[in-house]
Amino acid sequence: MREIEINSIRSNEVLEQLNLHLKGNLDEQWGEHTLEFDNDYGKGLIRSIEFDWGVSLIDYDVSFRDDVKIVFKASESNPIEFIFVSEGNLRYKSSAEEREYTFEKYQNIIISTKKQAKETYIFPNKVAVKVNFIYVMPMEYSKKKNNNLSYLDEKLFSNFQETSVDKHYSHYGNFNLKIADQIKQLQDSHDNGVVRTLSIEGQLNLIMAMQILEHNKYQKGSSLPDSLSKDDIRKIHKLADYILDNIAEPLSISSLASQSGLTPKKLQLGFNVLYGKSVHEYIKQLKLEIARDAIMNTNDSISEIVYNIGLKSRSYFSKIFFEMYGLLPTEYRKKQKIKKDL
Repeated sequence: MREIEINSIRSNEVLEQLNLHLKGNLDEQWGEHTLEFDNDYGKGLIRSIEFDWGVSLIDYDVSFRDDVKIVFKASESNPIEFIFVSEGNLRYKSSAEEREYTFEKYQNIIISTKKQAKETYIFPNKVAVKVNFIYVMPMEYSKKKNNNLSYLDEKLFSNFQETSVDKHYSHYGNFNLKIADQIKQLQDSHDNGVVRTLSIEGQLNLIMAMQILEHNKYQKGSSLPDSLSKDDIRKIHKLADYILDNIAEPLSISSLASQSGLTPKKLQLGFNVLYGKSVHEYIKQLKLEIARDAIMNTNDSISEIVYNIGLKSRSYFSKIFFEMYGLLPTEYRKKQKIKKDL
């Protein structure tokens, strides 16, 4: 595992210290700093930008060859960190807490650690990770006119108070696609100059608002319409096992919703979050993968295989198999047989 130590929370200084190890190319334009690298460390782009009232952004789009531990050491200030992973995952450990956490894809995370605390982020090797860090310096932000901080949930509001510097606060919340969509817009921005700067600042405010709203709902024991709880995620994983075990059976949305205890909308949302597919697309791909393995490894006829995966039409099966693999089932079997005989 490679380790990088950072001794600043100022975004441009963070990139400079990262580059002492990553040996990439640093650039700056319109107040936005970027670090791009492609070497034996891995490949990626890290960018940062600072705004008024103590708000800054650092986002990572990286894939490392080895596990990389980035350690943020003692600081005189403890920013509130709004964190959102839109691809991959990473591990987190604070010296203020005993346990280590895994930040998962689409999970809403808000952290404010103790003054002088050490924070460790571990990026797993050979995993593409996209993660946004929005940093808010409480004392600076509280001076902003019409900050309306008093409307925050009591626990989060307390972290904007000077008395909170020796408290650790963490929110490991629900999974939300709407926030992911908003962050994608932020990452895909192609504007230039003042338009780009204003656009990024506006989107950061919107993302923070969405993360705070999810946090407030979570504290009240409810969730946003486009959020999934960890229990919902567990049910989706369990349902995926059920689908695999019952692939030949009729698998309608209503029957799967009943089996999982989730609403049809939550069911679709869960499969989009975990697998990037609708329930129908997931089942279709699973049937095709099972059929492909059977074509390669058994002597079952194509008709038998079609029956075993719960399809009634061989012609339909041949059509979707060709769309997926570029060959008809019989052609695929012949090609695999030739490979084995070589």
